[in-house]
Amino acid sequence: MKKSIYLLILTSLFPLLSFAQWPFNVTVVASKPTDSVIISGDLASGALIEDLSWAANSSNACFPATQNLKFRGNHVLFATSIPPRSILTISVTPVDTNGDLSIYGYMMGNKEYRVVPDLPGCITCEADHKWDRPWRGKVQTSERKIEFQNPTQNTYNIVIGIAAPKDVTTGQFNMKIKLN
Repeated sequence: MKKSIYLLILTSLFPLLSFAQWPFNVTVVASKPTDSVIISGDLASGALIEDLSWAANSSNACFPATQNLKFRGNHVLFATSIPPRSILTISVTPVDTNGDLSIYGYMMGNKEYRVVPDLPGCITCEADHKWDRPWRGKVQTSERKIEFQNPTQNTYNIVIGIAAPKDVTTGQFNMKIKLN
């Protein structure tokens, strides 16, 4: 009888354990095939990440240390997954068009749940931030965009970070995740 009760308790908690993999500060977002998901957020719900050495680490190569000031404000973290043979495009736009946001994202195995700054390595990392100078023939808007491609038969976890420049700890944004 006791074994049955323990088994019942364990099986009823199993669905909760599958969502318990990500830390409390990561919002899990389900992407939809051939559709877009839009999430509203605010930098105020995030936190500062003092140690940005993970980003310039050659095992991650997310953004160079010369760009750290663009990521010194609050960080808001999201997680999703990328299924086999798909492309995941993520963009973020501040509600205030004068807002200055940066975005980064990294891919890891589907059984990995690491979040920055504890990131010794990842499969790939992408970032987008405000340019330091104008680019000939291009105009930059307040939208920031990154993309992941998965040509394999495997599913991978993706962590998305929305950040702001030094001393910026609040600011509303809309994040769009599109899965093709």
